[in-house]
Amino acid sequence: MHKITLIPGDGIGPEVTEAAVKVLDAAGANIDWDVQYAGDCMYQKCGNPLPEETLASIEKNGVAFKGPLTTPVGTGFRSVNVAMRKHFDLYVNLRPAKTYPGVYSRYDNIDLVVVRENTEDLYAGIEHMVGPDAAESIKIFTRKGCERIIRWAFEYAIKEGRKKVTAVHKANIMKCTDGMYLDIFRQIAPEYPQIEAEDVIADAMSMRLVYAPEEYDVLVMPNLYGDILSDLCAGLVGGLGIAPGANIGEKIALFEPIHGTAPTIVGQGIANPTATILSSCLMLKHIGEQAKGDMIEQAVAKVIKDGKTVTVDLGGTASTMEFANAVIAEIK
Repeated sequence: MHKITLIPGDGIGPEVTEAAVKVLDAAGANIDWDVQYAGDCMYQKCGNPLPEETLASIEKNGVAFKGPLTTPVGTGFRSVNVAMRKHFDLYVNLRPAKTYPGVYSRYDNIDLVVVRENTEDLYAGIEHMVGPDAAESIKIFTRKGCERIIRWAFEYAIKEGRKKVTAVHKANIMKCTDGMYLDIFRQIAPEYPQIEAEDVIADAMSMRLVYAPEEYDVLVMPNLYGDILSDLCAGLVGGLGIAPGANIGEKIALFEPIHGTAPTIVGQGIANPTATILSSCLMLKHIGEQAKGDMIEQAVAKVIKDGKTVTVDLGGTASTMEFANAVIAEIK
């Protein structure tokens, strides 16, 4: 039995996590859920969006599964997602992008993975005002941070049977930060001769992903580029509604969909739980239950391809739970 922290989240979070948990139960996943709370709901309740008891639960269990959390824009509390990544040093943000027949996309053969550094870069949040009319943000790269994310990407490629790792950078302009990252990539790549290695400048990568995404396999990149390009990759395969994610460190792993809280549809029962269910498949693989994860993913793919019981964003009329029940029917 695996003890796992469950954080339902804000907005549609409780709806999509409930659907995913139902699918996991039907698949026979041996999970004992430790339900905890974070985000705007806790901020409104006790003034702290990330309670100590939630952090303690994740620390104890080592694995967490969560729905999306609210991050106020411009004002209010800082991102709870970023806070958890920093607190547990979840330095890997793993974002697969894969085409599924039945999901509208301009492409039909994409299967790539963004490996995003998760703790450094401009997202370290070191910024301040310079007088009343200027603001400054400091971009932090460390050798340790670069080395571990690059090495993780190569190890992941080997473990998953991938063929190529592409480093994304802007070393032509930022010669110290991105320059160090690129140098480290070129030093590490020869240690993995079985994996093809290349590097591409970030803006060129944006163009090439739209022009020929099928050419790419594993993409490793600093935090900011990863945040932007992972959403671009999700767009290539049909949107954030089918995009799973994981945040992984040495001791702790947290699994979540990468979409937002969708406040305009909360409570209507029409949210698409696909990304959350697929995130649970990543979690099952992490805890050694890969066969169950593969079974769930295949069931999701079958339901989407059939197109009879899919949510509104996928062109259907099914509710969140009707979609989940259709996936369960394919599992059984």
